[in-house]
Amino acid sequence: MLAASTRTRRLNVTCDSSVDREVFLHYSLIPSLLIILVLSFLQRREHRRQRDDTFYLLGDHFGIIMPLDFVGTFSNRWSYGVAFGATANKVMFLFSEGYQPLKVPQWAQAFVLLLGGMEVGLSYFPFFACLSSEFRLVSSILGFSYSLTWFVLTILQISQCPHGQFIVMEFCVFLLVRDELDIFEDRLQSYLNHMNETGTLTPVILQVKELISVSKGAWVVTIFPASLTCISYLFHILACYRKHIKRLWAGDKDFLPQKFQSPSSAASVVAIARYSGWQIAYILWGYLIIHVVQSLCGVMLMYSLVMPILHHRGLEMLRGLGLGVLTLFVVVGLMILQVWIAGRFFLQPKLGTADKQKPLALHNRRAFHNFNYFLFFYNVLLGLGACLSRLLISCLLGTWLIARIDRTIMQSGYEDADMGFKAWVGMLFVDHYHTNPVLVSFCHILITSHRDRKLQKTMKYWYLNQSAGPRVSARARMRWLLLQTLVNNPRLAVLRKSKSGHGSREFAQILPTCSDC
Repeated sequence: MLAASTRTRRLNVTCDSSVDREVFLHYSLIPSLLIILVLSFLQRREHRRQRDDTFYLLGDHFGIIMPLDFVGTFSNRWSYGVAFGATANKVMFLFSEGYQPLKVPQWAQAFVLLLGGMEVGLSYFPFFACLSSEFRLVSSILGFSYSLTWFVLTILQISQCPHGQFIVMEFCVFLLVRDELDIFEDRLQSYLNHMNETGTLTPVILQVKELISVSKGAWVVTIFPASLTCISYLFHILACYRKHIKRLWAGDKDFLPQKFQSPSSAASVVAIARYSGWQIAYILWGYLIIHVVQSLCGVMLMYSLVMPILHHRGLEMLRGLGLGVLTLFVVVGLMILQVWIAGRFFLQPKLGTADKQKPLALHNRRAFHNFNYFLFFYNVLLGLGACLSRLLISCLLGTWLIARIDRTIMQSGYEDADMGFKAWVGMLFVDHYHTNPVLVSFCHILITSHRDRKLQKTMKYWYLNQSAGPRVSARARMRWLLLQTLVNNPRLAVLRKSKSGHGSREFAQILPTCSDC
């Protein structure tokens, strides 16, 4: 009991650190703003406004910097992942609503959390801005100095407060609850010793102590499977993203519910901003809920199989287990038997030998109606169990898939109530429209061609810089490119619009010969 009290006091004690991270977070806004100003001054504006005020002194400098391209970032992913990992500390703090820079009434807590999130985002903004900046030298120096300061501060506080909070929250809470349960168990044991284990509450106390011991063991054992489940969900969601985005690129939307196949443009833009944060929140809540459910399943398994053996009631447990399994087999067997009888006696023969099943046409109607009548009363009782099994399976699947944002856990027709799935679909459509390889390549060709034509028009004597070799007309060059395209893609010749003339006959004569090469 003394050891448990010592551990509890150690978890509850306020650590005296030389640096308060909350105060440092407020003061870190100053260097963060300075870094943002420096990078903004180096950033050039794409469109310079014609103004007569003092802003003309800046020229085309002082543009808006972008911390992270949530749509088109395909490089430097590990660095961005590490940067997001650095923010996980404060994300967990916001998740538990422990970071509240202002004291306000309860109804205004949402605004306080929004303000706290903005402050945390501004404090960690240089991590991402320095990674995405085009000015490698300056951004590397500033980003390394800023991140090194945060790293030194974190190591300093962990070394001075190893039993503080920025440890895993669930583990900390588990230690606290476990110590409280140990104290409670010591008190129960003291009561048993005082009553010499002859009191009227002795059987109840022994069962409570056993339940506490089993619950603690089940919670510890299920930490690994719960963590493994959530980690596997992360990789599975990445695989589903790749599969879904490819199907969207191919024009296939059948894997989505009907009402989600044409989402609102505004809702999709908001979804791309929500998705990253919601995915983290879903994984966090999913881990906690899955852990609780797995712990309850572990307790049920212990009391169903293990504890009877420890209490020398193994034969009784095996007898009950055998009766339960036999009852289940009988029920399932009767259900299968109904299907077999219906297919054997109450359906007309196959129309053809190649048919896989009989047609849906009744046969032996009088016997069929008697079959339905006598099974009606049995199916009422069977439906009671089926209804409860439906509820149990829905609860288990809902809690097991709560962290899966890539699929809805709502029934058909109610998918719109799943806000996480709506964010997933909106994110998919935004990425689909902005990263489609065909569309991106087409836009790149248009931009490149427009830039070349604009460059040729601005250069009045551009032809003076050309080589002195023979000049080729634009029409001949275009016709040669057309011929090359048709040779490489012979099926396109059939789709071309027929046109009388020497040119068409010439292509018709050349294509058969070149297509055999």
